Parts: sequence; C-alpha cells; structure tokens
Amino acid sequence: MKKKINLIVEDAYKNIRVDVFINKKENKISRTRIKNLILDKKLRLNNQINIDPSKKVSYGDTLELIIPEPKIASLKPYKYKLDIIYEDEDLIVINKPAGIVMHPGAGNFDKTIVNALINYDKNSLSNIGDELRPGIVHRIDKNTSGLIVVAKNNETHENLSIQFSKHSITRVYQLLIWGKIKPSKGKIETFITRSSKNRQMMEVSRTKGKKAITNYKTIEIFENEYTPTLSLLECKLETGRTHQIRVHMSSIGNSIVGDDKYKKKFKKIKNINVTLEKKLINLKRQFLHAKTIGFIHPKKNKEMIFNSILPQELEIILKMLRNASK
Repeated sequence: MKKKINLIVEDAYKNIRVDVFINKKENKISRTRIKNLILDKKLRLNNQINIDPSKKVSYGDTLELIIPEPKIASLKPYKYKLDIIYEDEDLIVINKPAGIVMHPGAGNFDKTIVNALINYDKNSLSNIGDELRPGIVHRIDKNTSGLIVVAKNNETHENLSIQFSKHSITRVYQLLIWGKIKPSKGKIETFITRSSKNRQMMEVSRTKGKKAITNYKTIEIFENEYTPTLSLLECKLETGRTHQIRVHMSSIGNSIVGDDKYKKKFKKIKNINVTLEKKLINLKRQFLHAKTIGFIHPKKNKEMIFNSILPQELEIILKMLRNASK
C-alpha cells in the first residue's frame, strides 16, 4: 500500500542534507532507500520534484515523500539447493558457495541466489528494494563464498539495512594472499571509487569515492623452497564497499590467490609441488570466504553470530601448503 510522509523543517534541522533530515525524522527507513526514492522523484521539496539527495534543507521547508507500493518481482524460480544455516519468520542466513551470483543482472537473469530463494519460498521475501533483488540486504561477489543474511519481510529489511549503513554488522573474512603483509596486523583505510580504466573494477583513491576500512591480521605464513610465499589472513570489515578486501589487498601488493580481476602474476618456484602448483593456478575462484556474520535480530533484539568453515576446495590448498612446510 502506498504511503505518504509530510514533514516541515524545524530550526534545529536547517542546513543538513535532505536525505539525512528525512532519515532523522523517519529512522525506520534506511538512508539508502530514502536516497533512492528521492532519485526516483518520489520527493516534493517546496513542491519541486527534481531534488538532489545532497541538497541542504532550510527552516520552514515543506516535504512530501511518497513511498510507493512494493513491486512484485516476476522472476523465474531456480531449482538449486540452498545451504541454509539458520531460518526464522524474519530472516534466512545462507552459506553461499562460490560460482553463483546474488541476484539477476546483465547476462544472468535465471540462475542466481534470488531465483533459488524464489524457488524455495517466493512469498517470504522482502520487496521494498529493486524488484530484481527481493530479500537482498547485502551482497558478496560471485566467486566469493560464505555467509549472507536475507530479509523475509520489509520491516526486517529496513532494520538490517540500517545496521549495515551504521557499520554495526560483524563481518569477518578468511583469505589467502600472495606474499607477506607488513606489518602482520593492522588497518587499511582509504577511499574506494570506480576504476577510470575499467568500469567493472574498483580502485583506491586519496580524494574521491567512499571511505573503506579493513582490519586485518596474519593467521599463518607459508614460506619455504617448495612453495611460493603465501599468507592466510583474517579481515574484519568496518565498511562494506564493492570488492573492498580485494581492492585493499591488491593496492598494497598482496592480491588474493585466485582473484582474476585484481591478480598478481604467479611466480614459478623451481622445486614446487606440481599438484599444489596446479591447484593454485587452476583455482576457479578467489581464495576469499565470508566466515562470520553477526547482527542484532530486528524482532528479537538480541545479537546473533554465525560462523562457517572454509569450503573443501580452499581447505585442500591449506592442507597441501602445511604439508609442504613440514
């Protein structure tokens, strides 16, 4: 059902962005959704429609925001076995394998996590976002595995979106990188923006883009005459930008093993174990796994933390590296 919100700017709120003002007054609606509604011309500011979300409001301004009736997705179900870690009436936590994309897009409209969710239960997904992304609150890349949380209703979707925007969600990743990282633990803090050379890639920037913060620590180093120098890391995200960990690791010269976009050339080792060499060269995914996700349950109001183990294809590589080090 369509909803209309009418607001008048009080003196205490003058000179702040219009999307921030609405978010402060209507804090159950995420700022991202408010921004998208404004860009979709659902806001009238002093009866004007073409409003930039960054426009500053003035004392006495009148606002009318229309929240349209959610669109019904017309997506094909995809018969695919989901690895469901947890489910209740509000949300689902899924352990996503590498090789499947999160939602329909250019070149793939049928074989995605969203299509699999529709096959699983098409009537239990939030529908306040993009009609091609019912239930999807956040994403991980096609060739990354690990935990994602999916919203089954709109209230849960809004609540989780706000937690993501406030960076209060716990997200921990495991990854294998080329070389050693110095210092062995620390924080990478940059801006990340779309690459000027390749629009499908991201890059770090000193001046533009969105702030991205990755905390990392070295778990294990593999360094001997039979293997290339590799390090197993754990990264805890403070922000969740597109390709964040991949871009950050590449920017400091320690790209992730198997990353075809932000890759480093494989160095030949004279006495390398041939089977290990093949495993590293032929890995059809990046060695990146979303190990932990934690959040406050929108309805139960209690912290929930979920963990998953490395997929077998990654665990095999670690086992071979450990055996080579003995």
